[in-house]
Amino acid sequence: MATVELRFSALPEHVRTARLVAAAVARRAGVDEAALDEVRLAVGEACSRAVGLHQSGGISAPVKVSLIEDEKQFSIEVGDEARHAVPGDQAAGAEAEAEAEEDEMGLAVISGLVDDVEVSAGEHGGLIRMTWPAALPATPLP
Repeated sequence: MATVELRFSALPEHVRTARLVAAAVARRAGVDEAALDEVRLAVGEACSRAVGLHQSGGISAPVKVSLIEDEKQFSIEVGDEARHAVPGDQAAGAEAEAEAEEDEMGLAVISGLVDDVEVSAGEHGGLIRMTWPAALPATPLP
């Protein structure tokens, strides 16, 4: 198993770089060419979401992206350090509800692009894990 890790400042201009790196690593991992656009779009959406959460929360920590190559699958994890509302949280106001609706829309887009998606979130951050089959044997990292 090989992993490539990216960390970038929560700035929108870095999302494009994350998309390009994700597509290149996915190609090398054996993800079908037809799915590479989905990889780019899903990573762009997940990274944009993380950047927005960091910016709105005043978080200076970097956004984290892990690109994980296994024998039969390729996974991408996009992590943020934003505080996410947990069920029963009374601190959520109208602004938080509007952000939650926007967040749900982004997650819906990701779910439409990727068949295997796991989302976890809590007080200390969130993680989106997206997985695609690797049709070809993975090419080893140089």
